[in-house]
Amino acid sequence: MSENIANNPGSNLATMNVADLKRVASQMGIKGAAKLRKAELIEAIKSNGAPSGGSSSQLEKTAKLSRRQRAAKKAAEESNGTLFEENQPQESSNEQSASTDTSVEIGARLDALSQDPAVQERLRQRKAKRASNQQKSERSEKQFRRDDQSNHEGGGRRSRHRRQRDRQNRRSRNDSRVDETIREDDVLVDVKGILDVLDNYAFVRTQGYLPSPQDAYVSMSMVRKNNLRKGDVVSGAIRQQREGERKEKFSPLVRIDTINGVSPEKMADRPEFNKLTPLYPQERLRMETSQNELAGRIIDLISPIGKGQRGLLVSPPKAGKTMAMQTIANAITRNNPEVHLMVVLVDERPEEVTDFQRTTSGEVIASTFDRPASDHTTIAELAIERAKRMVELGKDVVILLDGITRLGRAYNLSAPASGRILSGGVDSAALYPPKKFFGAARNIENGGSLTILATALVETGSKMDDVIFEEFKGTGNMELRLSRQLADKRVFPAINVEASGTRREDLLTSKQELDIIWKLRRVLSGLDDQQALETLLKQMRKTHNNAEFLVLISRTTANND
Repeated sequence: MSENIANNPGSNLATMNVADLKRVASQMGIKGAAKLRKAELIEAIKSNGAPSGGSSSQLEKTAKLSRRQRAAKKAAEESNGTLFEENQPQESSNEQSASTDTSVEIGARLDALSQDPAVQERLRQRKAKRASNQQKSERSEKQFRRDDQSNHEGGGRRSRHRRQRDRQNRRSRNDSRVDETIREDDVLVDVKGILDVLDNYAFVRTQGYLPSPQDAYVSMSMVRKNNLRKGDVVSGAIRQQREGERKEKFSPLVRIDTINGVSPEKMADRPEFNKLTPLYPQERLRMETSQNELAGRIIDLISPIGKGQRGLLVSPPKAGKTMAMQTIANAITRNNPEVHLMVVLVDERPEEVTDFQRTTSGEVIASTFDRPASDHTTIAELAIERAKRMVELGKDVVILLDGITRLGRAYNLSAPASGRILSGGVDSAALYPPKKFFGAARNIENGGSLTILATALVETGSKMDDVIFEEFKGTGNMELRLSRQLADKRVFPAINVEASGTRREDLLTSKQELDIIWKLRRVLSGLDDQQALETLLKQMRKTHNNAEFLVLISRTTANND
């Protein structure tokens, strides 16, 4: 090999790397070698005299030595980090010679260090850790790509939930920054509305039961401090914006004056609705108002309603359920003025909302069918929470819901998918909120009651409606059925007498009255639906009220006996 180097020294120079060439050039006394490129270094070395065979062998030894030094240095850097910095090339040949001697000595020490078993063990551990980190990074990258792809395929539902969670976290962080102190120069504006408590924040709904730009923001610290609950009627004050201040989207509530009409101190020890003891209805709500209002009179006879009743008004389309609801609402307002009446219309026609507002004196809470499904669920949840808060104070509340089927459809559209779909396309998780709404009806021991009468659609041709009705069938303790066949024959009120009834009606009626009603039912059960209803209506028109009618029935049945 030395013969080849001696015969062709230029090829030997070409095989050397730049660092070795710079070192050789420095030893030969070539100035400015540190700034030259490889080709320029080779040319400079040749111009100063090409090396002979012996010098060529010396160059080869120098190259091999430098390679060993670099290998040893690299091993030491992997084991102990960067122990030594690379020597910067110097222009002085004397300094280069000293640096070369030092490098040889360091290389020898590093060779010995690299043979140490402890150092080798640390090297293996470091390589294994580096490989593990690389695998974790690859798995994270794959998971991120899968999540991103699923977000795009699923309409971005995870992204929306993530953004909503981030907004809630920001609101909770900003909770502590809400300034509730009132200064002397502050201008306060009185507000009043229903409290809507969400996950990490709350609002006072000042324009009804739906969100509006005039709502007031309530911090969670204020909610916990005053023991506020969703559905409370809160009156207080907000601070008017000053000129030059950054405008907030919702003005924060800085003072609370009353909660449900009383001072906040008196609301500290109120009971919780879920801990109250439910009982069967024992106090009756009379539906009879006049002689010609036959629907209310029939309801009192065949399916009486009490305070705390959980009733279903089962009706096909165009059978007169809206008229029946209005009759019940007007009867409650007239006969029981102490009861707070709430009419909740979900997914309803706008003209029927106007009709309810003009014909009933109760509180009408409506969300028409042209609004999104989330609005339907919002008003239903806030309305039932408002009713619970009044029951906790010992009041009697009646909710007329039209209807439970449409509310189930709204939750099926707006609720997050659970992955378990029932027949008819109904998500299994979508039926729990309507059940929770309907199940809140109860008669409370030692005062207070919540009565819920909800309409349920049947015979619509929709499998979804049938599934929803089957879920609620049997959950109520009172049922009033309307007949489409009777309505088509223009027999009103189109009530199916035989299919309607109330559980434990003996708690609502006297024994003497109950005996006469049972005799009446036995007589009507032998007739078909149309003949039974027409016979009942004919006899009721002859009397002024139900008391006279029951006396007439008792005499008639006694004579027949």
